[in-house]
Amino acid sequence: MFVPGHNEKLMNSASKSDADVLLLDIEDSVQPIRNKQLARDLVYSCVTNGNFKNYLVFPRVNDRESGQLLKDVHQLAVEGVHGFMYPKSTKAEDIYFFDKLLETIEYEKGLSVGTFKIIALIETAAGVLNAQSIAQASKRVVSLAFGCEDFVTDLEGIHDHEGLSIYSARAIIAMASRAAGVIPVDTVHIKIHDLEDLEKNLQLAVKLGYEGMLVLHPKEIPLVHQYFTPSDQRYQEALEMLRLAEEAETEGRGVAIMNGKFIGPPMIKTAKKIIEKYNLTKK
Repeated sequence: MFVPGHNEKLMNSASKSDADVLLLDIEDSVQPIRNKQLARDLVYSCVTNGNFKNYLVFPRVNDRESGQLLKDVHQLAVEGVHGFMYPKSTKAEDIYFFDKLLETIEYEKGLSVGTFKIIALIETAAGVLNAQSIAQASKRVVSLAFGCEDFVTDLEGIHDHEGLSIYSARAIIAMASRAAGVIPVDTVHIKIHDLEDLEKNLQLAVKLGYEGMLVLHPKEIPLVHQYFTPSDQRYQEALEMLRLAEEAETEGRGVAIMNGKFIGPPMIKTAKKIIEKYNLTKK
């Protein structure tokens, strides 16, 4: 969930939310520029005071052309911050540069190299076309996230109600993430009060292979969790699938059948992932 880093009320509210990852923003939502230092100070205070100790914390920093990036990272590379969201990732060199900046600061502060991870935010046409190389540019990259509004602006397209203008980009980013072995996170849903439309987008996101979604408001979180968390039924079905597959192997039968369908290796792989995700939610 994005939280404007200079807004004390929203920062306090975020500490009571059900979000999994807090993206404490120092970039787009923090304007004018003079508020960026206010945001850095407030994020630093909230993190070091333990306000967000139960969350994964990834401040969204400013890009390397902004003149603000070094200030952002130097002040916020502290315990309680797990990594940073790097915006406007257009090519692999952006992430390589950011990786080396983080490495320098880790050395300076006596931290283990690799302490801070990276979520690369893809927001441009170039970023979409370079998505796989961006994901592979650093071992710190744990996720690619999609930013649809900046993308449509860069594309000089129209963000239509059906989502046709962003469909290809969503599909490419999901594929690039999986190819690189990182987590794909879908774009924000800007109509925060239209939960019916949010659900339609979540249904598509799951079909495309996404594993999470960026959100702007806490009211969106329950529905997002519902779609990206395996249900008890899916978990039980996955267990039964593995049981039948193991039984078939033990008895020397070629394949197992469940609900009239052959259980092949891809289905077994999917079942194992469902069980793994389900177990993570129970920790």
